[in-house]
Amino acid sequence: AGADADAMEGGEGLLSVDYEVFGKVQGVFFRKYTQGEAKRLGLVGWVQNTSHGTVQGQIQGPTARVRELQDWLRKIGSPQSRISRADFSNEKEITALEHKDFQILK
Repeated sequence: AGADADAMEGGEGLLSVDYEVFGKVQGVFFRKYTQGEAKRLGLVGWVQNTSHGTVQGQIQGPTARVRELQDWLRKIGSPQSRISRADFSNEKEITALEHKDFQILK
């Protein structure tokens, strides 16, 4: 049981959510770590730096896993990063993943 039982709870579907992370998150390998964490959790989507010093992107995958990455984006990030906050928006259930993998966009 454990994690697998949680994933099945209520016929859990797929979630898509957009995010933006504020703080010292550029030039500290934040995108690379985010990609690594997303892949570890089996999530797809993307991450990129913005022109105003934040990092933004989209996460898609099983709801419980998406929640784990949201938590990670809020509290952990890359070792050198200093996260002040993470905003999440456009959260919605989806029937199929819209990305093949998790990419770092320029």
